[in-house]
Amino acid sequence: MDIVDLARLQFALTTIFHYIFVPISIGLSLLVAIMETLFVVKKKEIYKKMAKFWGTFLLINFAVGIVTGILQEFQFGMNWSAFSRFVGDVFGAPLAIEALLAFFLESTFIGLWVFGWDRLSKGLHLACMWLVAIGTMLSALWILAANSFMQRPVGYAINNGRAEMTDIWALLTNGQLLWEFPHTLFAAFATGAFLVAGISAWKILRKQDSEFFISSFKIGIIVALISSLAIAQFGHGQAQYLVETQPMKMAASEGLWETSADPAPWTVFATINPQTKENGYEFKVPYMLSFLSYSKFSGAVPGMNDLQAEYEQAYGPGNYIPPVRTTFWSFRIMVASGSMMILLGLYGAYLMIRKKMGQPNKLYMRLMVAAISLPFIGNTAGWIMTEIGRQPWTVFGLLRTEDSVSPSVTTGQVMFTVISFSSVYLILLGLTVFLFARVARKGPDEEHHDHQIHDPFDKGAEHNAVK
Repeated sequence: MDIVDLARLQFALTTIFHYIFVPISIGLSLLVAIMETLFVVKKKEIYKKMAKFWGTFLLINFAVGIVTGILQEFQFGMNWSAFSRFVGDVFGAPLAIEALLAFFLESTFIGLWVFGWDRLSKGLHLACMWLVAIGTMLSALWILAANSFMQRPVGYAINNGRAEMTDIWALLTNGQLLWEFPHTLFAAFATGAFLVAGISAWKILRKQDSEFFISSFKIGIIVALISSLAIAQFGHGQAQYLVETQPMKMAASEGLWETSADPAPWTVFATINPQTKENGYEFKVPYMLSFLSYSKFSGAVPGMNDLQAEYEQAYGPGNYIPPVRTTFWSFRIMVASGSMMILLGLYGAYLMIRKKMGQPNKLYMRLMVAAISLPFIGNTAGWIMTEIGRQPWTVFGLLRTEDSVSPSVTTGQVMFTVISFSSVYLILLGLTVFLFARVARKGPDEEHHDHQIHDPFDKGAEHNAVK
């Protein structure tokens, strides 16, 4: 592997791993805020217990997510200095605002939330968690504003070979961001919701704290269903937007080599041969690609070969076709995981309407435990499709990936950091899973006793020591 491939591999590994924790923080902060709101409004202690219990998962995840985020940012100066030099004046503002405003909002008020249960009024304490939730959403907004510039550059001017921001409002009203942000946000809500619902299903199957976990499951499955439907809606809109702004990405995601007929069929699956630029064993649904692209059952969709010729005229000689197999299958994995999330959410809503949650279907509950993984699979596949499908560009139409790496970094140095970062990440992942499992096993009513130090002058010391 050359330096470009290694740098891309490292960025992919660290980004995918970091994004395990980001949607959990966004989703759990919303769910904990909802649970505490129910406690304040209904004045039922069970909702307070729920906020504290699920808040423990949020705190663990928040701590680990900070570490993974710091490691990820190291790469911009290590392996991607040419990229950082090119986009620094554009990325500087949104990334600084994300750190100084959104992240400090999260960290400040999560501290007040943890230590303020017996010190703040109920309303003020609840406001702290809502501010944490808002802070996580604002973090996502500013990060995605930077990413959207990479997908569709707006509000900039080229000066001395560097992109400089000329209009921050254009950056915030970028059409890419307007579709990408809600799609990503609802995916994060679904991640937290399926985590809560899945752990609750596991405890329900074990018949432990049934009332508590049935109530948790109901909240989780409602948020999961609403979020899954919203993911599909905003994802559909984003795909139609990409047909206009990044047609090569969408053509690759459909394995479409030649411009389609009118109307265009949708390829459900196919064997793709990038060398011959042909597909085999295709299964197609007539009219569907036209509908997915234009919301009508007519219209041709441009293919990769015609787009390659157009891009050569616009940007010069080169290969502008992304890795087709990866883009094609990651898109389908994302859609499949989202579809299963909707089906599971609908069945959960059916159980609630029929008031059968107290005698749940064991098979369904087992599926919900396994379904904890579905949002993570969908999130990962979606980002792989988004980033791989943009190749060969880091900033579409302006900067190629091969021109973005640091000129002085060696292959050995990058390999060392790939191994080092991956090792640290595996340790952090193992620690997170261990802590999550430990909290889940103990449940909401488990008492936590600190170890007592034996004091011979303490009248109750002997009793405490025996205890």
